[in-house]
Amino acid sequence: MYHENDPNLLQRAMNRFWSWVGDLLTSVAGAAPGGTLGLIVILLLVAALVAALWWRLGKPRRTPHRPGSLFDDRPRSAAEHRAAADRHAAKERWNEALQERMRAVVRSLEERTLLAPHPGRTADEAAHEAGRTLPAQATRLRSAAREFDDVTYGGRTTDQQAYRRLRELDLDLEQATPHLSDAAGGTAP
Repeated sequence: MYHENDPNLLQRAMNRFWSWVGDLLTSVAGAAPGGTLGLIVILLLVAALVAALWWRLGKPRRTPHRPGSLFDDRPRSAAEHRAAADRHAAKERWNEALQERMRAVVRSLEERTLLAPHPGRTADEAAHEAGRTLPAQATRLRSAAREFDDVTYGGRTTDQQAYRRLRELDLDLEQATPHLSDAAGGTAP
């Protein structure tokens, strides 16, 4: 009869939780500069920071993961790289467009057997090797490799003009006639 109006187990757990939260806030307010007012200012600053990040970065999204999408079984063709570059360019994502177009250039040279397929080859190595068989394009190849490295490894951004230069180089390379070394050590066009 004395305990019939006592709170039930859930109410006692909630009362204990809120008592713990109150004690925690009291101890934090005592440690914060300015006491309770300082704690309120800190909480408002944290809320403003979270709101600014949410506004700047947008709503967090989960990207769907497709099994097997990390490593493909086969290398992509030059045409596939070009299509990806064009999609990025259409969305004005110039860094990604330039990277894909440079990959298309190297893959195209491999498909034409002007470069031996070599996984892990750097853009500089590809430009140097291709410049030997396509000397008229050597300077443009080195420039494209430098731009690719600046974007990919240097953290720089590129623009539409750089992408267009690389696209033009890609188109010119499709028509370029290689200079191949003959058995006597000379060059033949």
